[in-house]
Amino acid sequence: MTSEIERDGGAARPGRSQSRLSRRGVLGAGAGALATLPALPVAAAEPAMSGMNHAHGPAAQPSAGAAAVPPGDGRLLRVPFTAGEPLVEPEVRRAVDGVLATTLRAAYAYRDVGGYRLFVRTYEGTVPGPTLRLAPGDTLKIDLVNDLPPNRDPMPAYIDQPHRLNTTNFHFHGAHVDPGGISDNVMRSMEPGLTHKIEITLPEDHPRGSYWYHPHHHGSADVQLASGMVGAIVIEGDFADVPEIAAARERVLVLSEIVYDGFGMIEGFETLFPETAARFFTINGQRAPEIDMRPGEVQRWRLFHTGYQDDFFLKLDGHTLQAVARDGMPLPRMGTREIRSDADATDPDAILIAPGQRIDILVKAGAPGVYDLKGLPYDQGYPSPTGLFARIRVAGEPMDMALPAALPPAPFPDITDAEITGRRTLTFSAITPEADAAGHWSEFSFLIDGKPFDMNRVDQRVKLGAVEEWTVVNAHRDDHIFHIHVNPFQLVAVNGAKLTEPVWLDTAVLPRGGSITFRSRFLDFTGTFMLHCHMMNHEELGMMQVVEVYEA
Repeated sequence: MTSEIERDGGAARPGRSQSRLSRRGVLGAGAGALATLPALPVAAAEPAMSGMNHAHGPAAQPSAGAAAVPPGDGRLLRVPFTAGEPLVEPEVRRAVDGVLATTLRAAYAYRDVGGYRLFVRTYEGTVPGPTLRLAPGDTLKIDLVNDLPPNRDPMPAYIDQPHRLNTTNFHFHGAHVDPGGISDNVMRSMEPGLTHKIEITLPEDHPRGSYWYHPHHHGSADVQLASGMVGAIVIEGDFADVPEIAAARERVLVLSEIVYDGFGMIEGFETLFPETAARFFTINGQRAPEIDMRPGEVQRWRLFHTGYQDDFFLKLDGHTLQAVARDGMPLPRMGTREIRSDADATDPDAILIAPGQRIDILVKAGAPGVYDLKGLPYDQGYPSPTGLFARIRVAGEPMDMALPAALPPAPFPDITDAEITGRRTLTFSAITPEADAAGHWSEFSFLIDGKPFDMNRVDQRVKLGAVEEWTVVNAHRDDHIFHIHVNPFQLVAVNGAKLTEPVWLDTAVLPRGGSITFRSRFLDFTGTFMLHCHMMNHEELGMMQVVEVYEA
């Protein structure tokens, strides 16, 4: 037996001893507001909604025990819902003897969440899918069973539009692994009705931390990810040498935004456009769960932003969210500030997390009481969604736990001026209708260097071993989210201003009308992979390029 499944969703087991790491080693809410939940428990009250850009009124939220709409009348089914149920963590599947061998089945499933019965694409019938836990040097072997129905549409001549929504593949987001063959190859097409082999081996010196998986097949990735085909990956052992973090209770929190049509499904791009289409938030597939803490307790929360489109500006009332790592790599110091393009988003106790990013935070509980973890207003060129994520109940015997005084160094040394072998500039832009709110999604194009994505065109060729500095310019009025596969990067400047504390990332906010500058070492692996905007609406409509690393 080469894998172990934990079905209690409880506390993580102790990880392996840490080895030394080398350098590789929301239809249209005008104010962007989601439904606001009343105080616990949920009663027969309608949630408050913001004004709408389109004819779309608020839907009554059923009280607990209310009867669902009878099946067969063609309307969205309502189901009983009570906020404040205990948080449940995803099932855990763990490597044994250096191998995690498992099956992931992609299939439709009914999902009762937040007062609605949805019918969406899932992994293993759950949202999110199981959490995968490995160590550096381990091999991940997956039989991906595509049990989605056959596609009914042919391949279009123009691929930068949604198509063939039941073809899929698999991406290990953030991993420094081989992008070819049956490894982390996002060029693969995994058709319905077949089982597809995946085998990904982590380098022995791979950084330990928080990663995740999701589909990446161009044409279907947006719909599948928005449905909830996502899952967390933990490469174990990070912060094992920091006693204050090692002693903290660890929680896996998969953050998402819920979107659906009038039938409780996601079967067309109109469901995902306009960009303010999200209905409410979930954590681990639950709407407004309750997280328990004791006064004075420190918990470590691994936050995974698996939403399809929007930034989340998170705040826990009465507390400070102390970031210690981003994208699986330690920050220079606890609470290092992220990129914020909204000048009004100045709350020092809140954090911004963008689609695709992971942030590890420490929370030290205050006095007994109930506190809201919520999404605050944020301007990302359009309003980010707002609303309740969870409630934290602080109760019980006090604990006396400390926060760390310092964090370990990043797993890679800084990239110096002397190392740079080349520089290049990329420009993100968009073609939009004259009146965005009146436009159909097909009137939008999202471009890099003035071109839409073409999987048969290599846009960036980089020699293996090169160390390059890239400046990515945003010529659009909205923020974008830059992500590149295989090799992480060191962010060194934002809007032309050098950072006094460069940060290692694989996903970064690209400010509207601004730029980011980063440096990266292209090591170990040749082949083709992607860079793109991780706002998945934008990726699907063309904001992606092919990168080829070649060996001379």
